[in-house]
Amino acid sequence: MENTAVGKAGRIVALTGVILPLLMIGGMKFTAVEIEALRPLISGTPWLAWMYPVFGEAGASYVLGVVEIATALLLIACPWSAGAGVAGGALAVLIFLVTCSIMVALPIWEPTLGFPALGPAGQFLIKDIALLGIALVILGESLNRLNKSAT
Repeated sequence: MENTAVGKAGRIVALTGVILPLLMIGGMKFTAVEIEALRPLISGTPWLAWMYPVFGEAGASYVLGVVEIATALLLIACPWSAGAGVAGGALAVLIFLVTCSIMVALPIWEPTLGFPALGPAGQFLIKDIALLGIALVILGESLNRLNKSAT
């Protein structure tokens, strides 16, 4: 049997652990520093590279920022709204699936050391596996809440 206080604290920390990066990194998407940092990630990933011809470098960063901030706002509302949890959870799953997929396209290992030593891209992206897991839990729990309220 789960300790209710520990479980509640874990859920709050997990939710906060997804919301804060989305808000903070989403906000950074509107800065020159982040626009520059995204260049090798977007241009080096075939399934994301289309964003530059369509939106331009700054525009692609802004679109990502809007999506990340909107997702964070939906997740903030999810304790009170199962619908917001489903929408925010689904968006977060998509965001973190995409960021995790970048690890397939880009070299993530430290070239001088090789596997399992992570290079800069790997160090930046590896956390998104855990964030994807949390997003899936949020989505699943929100879908359960939505289904229970419908019956």
